[in-house]
Amino acid sequence: MIVELRCYTLRAGRRDELVELFDREFVETQEELGMAVLGQFRDLDRPDRFVWLRGFTDMSARRSGLTAFYSGPVWARHGPAANATMLDSDDVLLLREVVAVPTYDRDAADPESVLYVTIWHGAEPLPVPAHIPPDVLAVLRTEYAPNDYPRLPVRENVHVLVWLTRAPLRRDVPAGVTRTEQHRLRPTRRSRLY
Repeated sequence: MIVELRCYTLRAGRRDELVELFDREFVETQEELGMAVLGQFRDLDRPDRFVWLRGFTDMSARRSGLTAFYSGPVWARHGPAANATMLDSDDVLLLREVVAVPTYDRDAADPESVLYVTIWHGAEPLPVPAHIPPDVLAVLRTEYAPNDYPRLPVRENVHVLVWLTRAPLRRDVPAGVTRTEQHRLRPTRRSRLY
């Protein structure tokens, strides 16, 4: 599966407004068009950050789904209100699953659960470790296919390995990793990943 990891910087005090709008209007409406809304989160360390993951079966399905959604009636009606909450929506990694992102029953998220996202950046493509510990929920790596929906930019010329865990990642950082980025995320009420 192709996965977008989308990190939005919002206007001060507007995150709950976006979360409510997103959970109400943008979950099923995207899934009806073949996209998977895998999870949506509040960043516990950055009060004006909203993070979410969206999945696609392949790059062609991504282009088709995004075209249908962003030219459709739901985005026309609610997109301006969503955009009004945002300062930046271009911090996006285009990824491919190595270990699939698990999802659970929608509307059953534990309001106290925390998802840890650890992103290893490299100057070159990072190898996937041969052994993935059982406490790791998912592993994703850079998808190198060109972004064929330029209306939504993604970070280009990056080499990342992304770990999703329920506790801080307990692995030695290997040679080749130039920077580590970390997020502690709390799922919204309608997240399927928690």
